[in-house]
Amino acid sequence: MTQIIFFSENSLLTGFKMTGHSTEDSDDIEGKLVCAAISSAAYMTANTITDILKDNSEIDVSDAEMQFTVNNAKECQTILSGFKLHITELAKEYPNRIKVINWRNNNA
Repeated sequence: MTQIIFFSENSLLTGFKMTGHSTEDSDDIEGKLVCAAISSAAYMTANTITDILKDNSEIDVSDAEMQFTVNNAKECQTILSGFKLHITELAKEYPNRIKVINWRNNNA
């Protein structure tokens, strides 16, 4: 299962962390498609924010893990909100493959 944690501070999305795989085994075609959809959306989000908006974001990618944190949360809200909506809808369609968690830092 892929777990995606969305981070927010003061009601603004600030980034996300994805871990895991949506596949059960190497022959799991549906899981591979779900993984590809999630990965593609995450990279499009990160690339749009860093290359189009020129936000000095932090990104860390390794096998089965991606963490992305924006520098200017206010400017990046539309793109992060679109990504969150996309992932949330995918999670509704594939609840055994995607888990969405919302984490808020209200002390910031």
